[in-house]
Amino acid sequence: MDRLTNTIRPYAWGSTTAIPELIGVAPTGEPQAEMWMGAHPGAPSRLDRGAGESPLSEVIAADPEGELGPAAVDKFGPRLPFLLKLLAAGAPLSLQVHPDLAQAQAGFEDEERRGVPIDAPQRNYKDANHKPELICALTPFDGLCGFRPPLAAAELLEGLGVDSLKPYVDLLRAHPEEAALREVLTAVLTADRTEMARTVTEAAAAAERLGGPYAPYAGLVHGYPGDPGVIAAMLLNHVRLQPGEAMFLGAGIPHAYLDGLGVELMANSDNVLRCGLTPKHVDVPELLKVVIFEPGDPRLLRPEGNGEEVYETPIDEFRLSRLVLAPGGAPRPLPDTTPQILLCTAGSPKASSPNSGELALSPGESVFVPAGERAELSGTGTVFRATVVV
Repeated sequence: MDRLTNTIRPYAWGSTTAIPELIGVAPTGEPQAEMWMGAHPGAPSRLDRGAGESPLSEVIAADPEGELGPAAVDKFGPRLPFLLKLLAAGAPLSLQVHPDLAQAQAGFEDEERRGVPIDAPQRNYKDANHKPELICALTPFDGLCGFRPPLAAAELLEGLGVDSLKPYVDLLRAHPEEAALREVLTAVLTADRTEMARTVTEAAAAAERLGGPYAPYAGLVHGYPGDPGVIAAMLLNHVRLQPGEAMFLGAGIPHAYLDGLGVELMANSDNVLRCGLTPKHVDVPELLKVVIFEPGDPRLLRPEGNGEEVYETPIDEFRLSRLVLAPGGAPRPLPDTTPQILLCTAGSPKASSPNSGELALSPGESVFVPAGERAELSGTGTVFRATVVV
């Protein structure tokens, strides 16, 4: 069992205060968007087993079965298949979707064959993996997820009173649901940028004036003036998670995080296709292959079970659970058949094992527990446990 040293990514949309407040340090004034815990090559966690710090990715590569266990290696290969994060949004993230596994493999192979550099701005597929993800709120957390029913989207757009939105309103009311959503999203993203910029400015001003159901969309224009993603966002459901609630995002579901602090767990992938709210590349034809144009209410998750509370998802690459340790409670033994990362988000719990002794944890601190090592939690606090299903 190893205490992890983790990298904080300073993306522009990050909150300047949320992560510092959690971990008990003074803000630097710079955005602190994500703390990564895992073995992703972009920012692997580091650990020290007596010979200086080493990236977790290298530790696993040196002995995959010893660190991950034979069952996980057999099922997922010789790598940690998930990435755990603290995510602190102070401004909206890009509106985006993720491919399924077959789409990711095909897209990656195609771009490799065409010689598109892996770091090229127009590159869509950075790897051949899918990227399902789960976000669990630590504070009230606002996001957008999945399409509204077309008639509800039409009503929302019409209520803005912007003449240039009328063709989209008519399309939403005139077609079967999936066709209507596809036509409108395509039309928004391919519209003349000068004309769309005027529409976005008028729509944002109306949203700020009207408030209520328009409030989540009103601020989008400040970071992305003229961006068609502002209109595309109004096709999506607004979601507010309360602390402890979570939301699972599968392939093809358009989404964006707007504001709040949460624990995010995802498959170990960088594949993102953007719809808007970004200065980065938007590949509309490729995006339209991936988006699932099905309206529906987002399915919120609440932890289930006694003791270890599990957020159930249909994904084997990751499994997130929460353990709330009450004062005077008995130690909680943890299963030892799979690799796991433990993240403290409140209190002062302790993680211990026969091999490693006892490690005291404070909010924001995490440990890696290799497969086969018997560990337990004690003390008082809240710990999130990320592992796999084998």
